[in-house]
Amino acid sequence: MAWIAPSFLAADIWRVAEQISGLEQAGCRYLHLDIMDGAYVPNISFGADFVKSLRPRTNMVFDAHLMVEEPGRFAEDFAKAGVESLTVHADACRHLHRTLQQIKDLGMRAGVALNPATPIGAVEEVLPMVDLVLVMSVNPGFCGQKFIPGALDKLAKLAEIRRSRGYEYLLEIDGGVNRENAAATVAAGADLLVAGSAVLGAADWLAAYQALAAEAL
Repeated sequence: MAWIAPSFLAADIWRVAEQISGLEQAGCRYLHLDIMDGAYVPNISFGADFVKSLRPRTNMVFDAHLMVEEPGRFAEDFAKAGVESLTVHADACRHLHRTLQQIKDLGMRAGVALNPATPIGAVEEVLPMVDLVLVMSVNPGFCGQKFIPGALDKLAKLAEIRRSRGYEYLLEIDGGVNRENAAATVAAGADLLVAGSAVLGAADWLAAYQALAAEAL
């Protein structure tokens, strides 16, 4: 079984309170927060102060994904904002091990993200210490992109490494996840499925969440 982590980036700004409350009442445990700085990726989203304003409104786990340059600069701010899990991109950190340790020292779960062209070898040395590995199934920065099938092979390899070496990290997949590919991602080893357009971007977003959650069983 895997969990769906709806991406706040796809939320309807006029219905945010309704959508968050509805998801939580439907049993959603994770809310994915895409943080973009306009440098590592072209878009800009929101920062720690905005996340802090959301924290009193829900008990869902805040699963923050930092698509920013040198994310260690912002780790403390997001910890104070109430984020439980903070993921950084391997190629955005000058000293990846140090950044991940900083996140853990701040009391958050530490995740590392791999872009479609980033090999597993780039993070192999930190796999024993991370709590989550995020496999990007699109290139980062935009909602609504098409799922890259090669992400399934990467997921499967990371699942095998986890099994064979006794690691305990969760596997998360992000990008183009929908009802057509959800079951395949779970079969490949995914524990968390990030969904933007397929859930909060849908006209009937609550039914879309429930249908996708059923596919992930």
